[in-house]
Amino acid sequence: IMVGPSSSHTAGAARLGKVARAVAGADIEDVTFYLHGSFAKTYKGHGTDRALVAGILGMEPSDERLRNSMDIAREKGIKFLFKEADLGDVHPNTVKFVMRTLDDKYCEVMGSSIGGGNIKICEVNDNEVDFTGMYETLIVSHRDAPGVIHNVTHILYSENINVAFMRVFRDGKGQEATMIFEMDNKVSEETIKKIENIELVHKVISISQQKKKNRQEMIK
Repeated sequence: IMVGPSSSHTAGAARLGKVARAVAGADIEDVTFYLHGSFAKTYKGHGTDRALVAGILGMEPSDERLRNSMDIAREKGIKFLFKEADLGDVHPNTVKFVMRTLDDKYCEVMGSSIGGGNIKICEVNDNEVDFTGMYETLIVSHRDAPGVIHNVTHILYSENINVAFMRVFRDGKGQEATMIFEMDNKVSEETIKKIENIELVHKVISISQQKKKNRQEMIK
């Protein structure tokens, strides 16, 4: 269910924006969308620009206000800019979000709309990742060292959280690393704090499918 005209260029773009908003973790003050490939060439005609902004506002692809998302963003004082860019060897429907939040923090997310409204997130803050946004997702940034993965998974086990998929990416032995957990259960704030307190863990980002609530609340 979507506001057209394209599942890849509209619905997928809106979902990418919503996940980027969740990763940023705070209200966004301004955002630059770097558009790659076919996104760059057709974003105005297919409504990709409106869909991306709608996602940043927290709208679902089916939200009829998507058509007016840019006007709504301007009313809220959110600045946005679209730029064509070569993002490398990635899917042609790829966008990189460079966001600044109201608390003056920067966040970068890159992802692709891979067809049928499905998406894939491939980079967060210059760290390689791989997740779809279809599950409750936990992103754990940490130092690559023995025991860190065990300590995180032990906490998830103790909280009876079932992991559907898990991946670990690292820059090199003993350097920065990122764990991605896609789970069947929602992770509580208490559990997130326990993981944050693990030695050598730097940051934890939670992307919850249960944050949808109602559409009015999402765009306050």
